[in-house]
Amino acid sequence: MKHNNELSSAAYDFYAKMPLSQAIPLGLQHVLAMFVGNLTPLLIIAGACGISAGSEFADLQVELLQNAMLVAGIVTLVQLYAIGPIGGKVPIIMGTSSGFIGVFNSVAATMGGGVAAYGAIMGASIIGGLFEGVLGLFLKPLRKFFPSVVTGTVVLSIGLSLISVGINSFGGGNNATDFGSMENMLLALFVLAVILICKHGLKNNGFANSSAILIGIIAGYIVAFIMGQILPTTAVGADGVEYTKAWVLNFDKVAQASWFAVPSLMPVKISFDARAIVPVMIMFIVTAVETVGDISGVMEGGLGREATDSELSGGVICDGLGSSFAALFGVLANTSFSQNVGLVTMTKVVNRFALATGAVFLILCGLFPKLGALVSIMPQPVLGGAAVMMFSSIVISGIQLITKEPMTPRNLSIVSVALGVGYGMGANSTILANAPQALQLIFGGSGIVPAAFFAILLNILLPKDNKTVPADTKDSDAIESTNE
Repeated sequence: MKHNNELSSAAYDFYAKMPLSQAIPLGLQHVLAMFVGNLTPLLIIAGACGISAGSEFADLQVELLQNAMLVAGIVTLVQLYAIGPIGGKVPIIMGTSSGFIGVFNSVAATMGGGVAAYGAIMGASIIGGLFEGVLGLFLKPLRKFFPSVVTGTVVLSIGLSLISVGINSFGGGNNATDFGSMENMLLALFVLAVILICKHGLKNNGFANSSAILIGIIAGYIVAFIMGQILPTTAVGADGVEYTKAWVLNFDKVAQASWFAVPSLMPVKISFDARAIVPVMIMFIVTAVETVGDISGVMEGGLGREATDSELSGGVICDGLGSSFAALFGVLANTSFSQNVGLVTMTKVVNRFALATGAVFLILCGLFPKLGALVSIMPQPVLGGAAVMMFSSIVISGIQLITKEPMTPRNLSIVSVALGVGYGMGANSTILANAPQALQLIFGGSGIVPAAFFAILLNILLPKDNKTVPADTKDSDAIESTNE
């Protein structure tokens, strides 16, 4: 009989049944990893449309946040279990996409902001999501454009783009007045140390090893609470204004949240405007490529093999239709969460049931706002301590995908140009300041999109290497060669 601390082998099998007592904490750490990221894009875009806590639409903002959690949970369950062709049956957590922030911000500005602009964004998301769903149906004949050198480069660029996000949280968050303070840094380092101890210091405890992120975050909550009892929680900035430190737990937010609330369908009036539809549809093509990269990364990092055609196709269809479904609840486009790809890569826990418990918790957060509030008050340094390790794991998955094929001069050129010119251009978007606005919207703000563009383009244009493995044998050879 297994010791209670020993993790069930089912955790490393997507379809296996595993004990609920182990599945819940494994699923919960996925929720903690993506919770803030799931809500932040909505807060930004809603704010750009005048829907904020201090406005007359404060109640609408709360409603939208509630719906965002509910939708993320439902779409994740569809991705895990599939409804017909919808869903890839892959260990992916779905949530509100941050990749659309630039496009949605531009649309809001073009349309003059307000709730009407937000409604147009929802309409564009419905159309764009259906468009991505159609792309997913025809993904198989397009698969030749996504060999491992291309998907690996996309995954690598995803990881690289997220490392800065993790470090920002590590220091207290972008908007923190005390960003980079010793208190923030030490708290983040403590969380990271706990995670490392659980993963490598407790060799005989499989459960602690795989739940390292959850344990680290809980430990971070406890230390932040203790810090609040013995250290000043406020300070005065350079402008003479008093502020609350980034590591402080705001339990007032939990106390003010209601116990139960029923999510509402179409909380904003949906409209269809070409000014919003065209740029958003272009962005949905980009997010389809990113989803292909995420699925490729999670299958490589978690299961040690390449994703199949049906997994990629179902995943992209779910990505698109999930976004259309989200828009009906006033929620921004949904997509696969790279944070969770990193978590799967690090822990190797791919069990569907475990991830489903996380999805159910998200649904409960949507129905019981107090639960959501408890997670939402997580200090940024606590999240950052876990995030830097998870995001770096995505980089490693990208490298593994790239090196699945021989690093011929052709493949080296694809990776070099895609990362050097593509990722470099997107990560330093000021270089595009004089470019057409359409180009800025698509390529600016993230290195993922231009890196994917250059990788796909060079894979098409550059002559094939004679030494390259024939296309019809790549999949089978790759699967065989990666079995550990």
